[in-house]
Amino acid sequence: MCTDLLTRQPTSNDVKRDMKNSSTESLRVAVVGGGIGGLSAAHALRRRGMDVTVYEQAKSLGEVGAGVFIYPNSLRQLERTGLGDAMAEVGARVGSGSQYYRMDGTVVGPILTTDSRGWNGMYGMHRADLLDALARAQPSNAVRTDHRCIGFEQDDTVARLTFANGATAEADVVVAADGIQSVLQKHVVAPQPPEYSGVRAYRGLITREKLPQWRDEAHQVWMGDGKHFMVFPVRSGRLLNYVGFVPTTSETVESWSAKGDRDELAASFDGWDPRVVDLLDKVETCFWWGLYDRRPLQSWTRGRLVLLGDAAHPMLPHLGQGANQAIEDGVALAVLLEGCSPVAVVDVLPRYERLRRARTDVIQAEARQNGLRYDSKYESLEQRDREIANSAAFRKSLYDYDVEQAAIACRDHGEDLPAHAVLSAHAGD
Repeated sequence: MCTDLLTRQPTSNDVKRDMKNSSTESLRVAVVGGGIGGLSAAHALRRRGMDVTVYEQAKSLGEVGAGVFIYPNSLRQLERTGLGDAMAEVGARVGSGSQYYRMDGTVVGPILTTDSRGWNGMYGMHRADLLDALARAQPSNAVRTDHRCIGFEQDDTVARLTFANGATAEADVVVAADGIQSVLQKHVVAPQPPEYSGVRAYRGLITREKLPQWRDEAHQVWMGDGKHFMVFPVRSGRLLNYVGFVPTTSETVESWSAKGDRDELAASFDGWDPRVVDLLDKVETCFWWGLYDRRPLQSWTRGRLVLLGDAAHPMLPHLGQGANQAIEDGVALAVLLEGCSPVAVVDVLPRYERLRRARTDVIQAEARQNGLRYDSKYESLEQRDREIANSAAFRKSLYDYDVEQAAIACRDHGEDLPAHAVLSAHAGD
């Protein structure tokens, strides 16, 4: 039976007295989900003194072969926590030559790859490489695989988890980092299905040597005819990640590993820029997945349970911010929970939600709108092109944001800063 309501809320005096732990007490945190969001959160929480265990349902940690961007707003956080070298080792720097095009190859404009200070903190990453780097940063025994969460309950002193293998666990805080189909989300808000976007994404990887003329470091996006196609480097530039976004009349399964139809993909972009056609001629196999998101949830927290990443704010991939926002979530949560005692947790978690959703609600909405731009859902392509050019200002504010500094201000001064209010002075400060 699930007991979600706490029987006693701490008073203001409780919170003031208990915000600092004793020298022998560490806040116990259980992270459910061993993906990018869960492992990055565990790393951030542990560095701020918490006792963290990650529970992953799969028998081993792993990601499928898809690309993901790490942008300046999350890379500066990863660098601060000692993961900069790991990102540089396996990532592919994305910078010069990055462009938007119309479907015929006409240049629309450059893609912004720096923050306002000119720092090129942007990598194309193979998801498996990113997850492996985060996994290597975890202490031994900190990740429990083959632990599928099937039960949650809490009272005024502790939260409890039950797993399909018969194991149980107790924690002062439970972080649900278990994705858009989160099993723990129902303990925070009433269940509602994700919303299908009407778009199927074909994706795959191709070796760089098959396309010797391809621009180094380039992220390239072709837009038009209700579709768009993008390519960027991963794995130190040895591979190119491609994604073709195609409208569908029926829902496509939300799976990163469903095998796609290579011929159907090629036919969808027949007659486009010869560079796109040439790349697709060299594709042998591909995968597809359906694109889903959710409207902003009514709440992310209840008692000792808090949602993070796609469990809280799944977003369409048209800004490439899904993993980056999950990383930001973990940093913010770690800052706000630092020095917090078990009794004060239920007061602190709503502050995390207020701080984060001011930013993620905007990014979710803009990701939807950017998909319309990319798919040329405009009567005037000139208007679309102007919006693409003007979106550089939004991206600068996105990349400039320093979630750690925002969370510190929120924690120390009670300030829930606007999502655009914090500019990092330097990537590594």
